[in-house]
Amino acid sequence: MAEKRDYYEVLGLKKGCSEDELKKAYRQMAKKYHPDLHPGDKEAEEHFKEVNEAYEVLSDPQKRARYDQFGHAGVDPSYGAGASGAGGFGGFDMGDIGDIFEGFFGGGFGGSRRSANPNAPRRGSDIRMQVAISFMEACKGVTKSISVTRMDSCKECSGTGAEHGTAMKTCPTCGGSGQVRVQQRTPFGVIATQRPCDSCGGSGRIIEKSCPACSGRGSISVTKTVEIHIPAGIDDGQSLSLRNMGNAGANGGPAGDLLVTIVVRPDPIFRRQGYDIYCEMPVSYCQAVLGDKLQVPTIDSNVEYTMPEGTQPGTTFRLRGKGVPRLNGRGRGDQYVTVTIDVPRNLTKEQKEKLRAFESSLSDKQSAKKKSFSEKLKDVFNDLGDNNR
Repeated sequence: MAEKRDYYEVLGLKKGCSEDELKKAYRQMAKKYHPDLHPGDKEAEEHFKEVNEAYEVLSDPQKRARYDQFGHAGVDPSYGAGASGAGGFGGFDMGDIGDIFEGFFGGGFGGSRRSANPNAPRRGSDIRMQVAISFMEACKGVTKSISVTRMDSCKECSGTGAEHGTAMKTCPTCGGSGQVRVQQRTPFGVIATQRPCDSCGGSGRIIEKSCPACSGRGSISVTKTVEIHIPAGIDDGQSLSLRNMGNAGANGGPAGDLLVTIVVRPDPIFRRQGYDIYCEMPVSYCQAVLGDKLQVPTIDSNVEYTMPEGTQPGTTFRLRGKGVPRLNGRGRGDQYVTVTIDVPRNLTKEQKEKLRAFESSLSDKQSAKKKSFSEKLKDVFNDLGDNNR
């Protein structure tokens, strides 16, 4: 089996990181390698799968505890298995370790207890997906159609796995309990443990005649097109939960959820911070000196802003209420516009002469920054003179 990278290394984290750090790192790495941003790039696709696998394990407290203690073998017993098939633990696998802890402490490994009834309803697993949208779609809201492949309850057998009209019988091996008791030699000595029954797969029942539609599994893989409404104001890395759109449950249990993480593509003009928007506005030297009425782009349309005379490079002005709509529907952020000076190039000889003449005509008093600099420079030389006396 190919050597796997450490899950913390995959996400650029250290062992013991917080849940918030884990989520933030996952969003950044998933966005970095998302297939929509790297079409046809197989290496990026593999990195994306690796990131999702790491997050799936580390975001689950029980799986993370096993991984922290035993590494990859703690969450994948087949990883690193030798000729004995023991996964590197001297004749017993991770499932046995869970049974040992269950025997000692009365609960399953990681604190979970096996259900006393193998036929009790069980909730289906969640499905995680990512959807990439544009900056404007995130600001305005959008409805997207996505294709979801999920395990759905077989309609032919109502999820039992048995052919319609046939019965299921109690497993003779485990007597319907779904568990069998075995003895195994371990580093702790000979210990009696319980395992899921191999004959019935832990269900406690045996299908006499399998449903031809699902081959006895009780569920079938289906692909559906689902429309999701992405609200205005959603930010990069936030998730939407679609109830009961995940994989079907077992024994009549509810389906899991569909969890959709939003990836927002960068915009060439706007940058977002919270609900505020930032951008730069290039103006000419003449506009900055004389002032002008600017047509400033916003996420809605252009708005007019009167720039005063003598506006300096780097000046930032605010457009109230022109930012991103808040998710709760109450108000919007602001837009901050920073002025940059577009310095002309490739001037003609005549233009250069006129520019030099204009520069010569200016006094220090007409340039606040130049005046301030001259005063500071004068103070520096005065201080040098005082020190040399």
